[in-house]
Amino acid sequence: MVGELLADRYEVEEQVGAGGMSSVYRAHDRLLDRTVALKVMHQHYGSDPEYVERFRREARSVASLSHPNVVTVIDRGEHNGRQFIVFEYVDGENLKQLIQRRGAAPVDTALELGIQIAQALSFAHQQGLVHRDVKPQNVLLNGDGRAKVTDFGIARSLDVKRGMTQTGTVLGTSEYIAPEQAQGHHVDEHTDVYSLGVLLYELLTGSVPFRGDNFVAVAMRHINDPPTPLHELRPDVPPRVEQAVLRALAKDPQDRYPSMAAFCDELAVCLAELQGGATHVLPGRVPPRARRRPRRSFSAWPIVLALVALLAAGAIAGYLLLRTDNGPSTTRGQSGPPRTLSGNVRLQGLRGYDPYGDNHQEDNAGAPLATDGNSSTYWATEQYYDAPSLDKPGVGLLLDAGHPVQLRQLGFATATPGFTAEIEASNDPTDVHTVVSPPQVTSNVTYYSIKPGSSYRYYVIWITRLGGGRNQAFINEVRAN
Repeated sequence: MVGELLADRYEVEEQVGAGGMSSVYRAHDRLLDRTVALKVMHQHYGSDPEYVERFRREARSVASLSHPNVVTVIDRGEHNGRQFIVFEYVDGENLKQLIQRRGAAPVDTALELGIQIAQALSFAHQQGLVHRDVKPQNVLLNGDGRAKVTDFGIARSLDVKRGMTQTGTVLGTSEYIAPEQAQGHHVDEHTDVYSLGVLLYELLTGSVPFRGDNFVAVAMRHINDPPTPLHELRPDVPPRVEQAVLRALAKDPQDRYPSMAAFCDELAVCLAELQGGATHVLPGRVPPRARRRPRRSFSAWPIVLALVALLAAGAIAGYLLLRTDNGPSTTRGQSGPPRTLSGNVRLQGLRGYDPYGDNHQEDNAGAPLATDGNSSTYWATEQYYDAPSLDKPGVGLLLDAGHPVQLRQLGFATATPGFTAEIEASNDPTDVHTVVSPPQVTSNVTYYSIKPGSSYRYYVIWITRLGGGRNQAFINEVRAN
């Protein structure tokens, strides 16, 4: 297909992957002048209505998943009888390739990646989808160090009325398949928990727990055999981490974590216990759209290392901030905000607010994550290599109250404390400039007292300076009163 033009728009440039049902190509989108990924069904499946419907279902399923750790669907169509799906192009290797190239990962690296993957799968489960083929080949590593889950080709609805899977139908990859899936039984989110447990086992040891000469031999070992204890293969793995992985690998789905979110929480706590020393993270390359061009002697590694550490810290800090009994420390000058982040005014994250720069770079798609009620997700600024300076007056997150309201207090949790911010407001979302709070240096949880006066519909968390030695700021969750 290389050289062909699909839908008078997508020019196929190079094959970058292949599977049993489809091949993946890098292509150029002539309409929007960008690189995309094309997943094209193999021609001999085009006459099979079941395979065509499965392929179309993948496009519909992933199109409903807007999450930073899920590969985005852009379009779908048909070309000469062959179905295709257009995805965002992730310029990097998959996790399997990294394991094959580097072997077992440091414990904190495995946990960081596990948290990101768990967040993506938990979000899919919340939307009613179970992946059913979780494996490192289906985790792409973006240039900015972010893990992105892909290939929902055999994903199915979690709604029992619409069916989990047909009894007797075995789909998946043998090395990562859950016992109930291998037997063709009912599958649900516990199935994805098991497969993620296998993936983490491989990340920590460099090898999958069960091998065999064929699919059936491996599947039978998943059903019957216990895995070799992690500490025998990797003595430096902490006992709590080993127990977390082994619980995910329980033969009985009811003995595993009750949900992917619960598994994610436990991984976050495991990682928190490892904090305090240098964090080992996956190598990568500097994002191509950074604010400033680095000097020629600049190395990409420190930036990427810091970013991946921050991604993990986002999940940890949000979890600890909103669920601990003791609560985080308060911001300077405050005399005791609530011990947990709370509020009674519903705000919605609209987009990044960047009137002095390239607005589209400020993670517009991530804005709703700052108000989704999930403290492990976040909105993020782009990276600034001249940090703590932003090289402009500021940048912010635009919030919508739905109607004009006089706030008394606005607070937020962040995994990147130390940046300076103030609150600005307006009834025009394109021109938010009225300062309604004094600036503060942020802590893990920061509350701003809003000046009494007019009511406003739109509020901006306006960041003027980065801090903590970081070149990026996260806002994990916002509350207002």
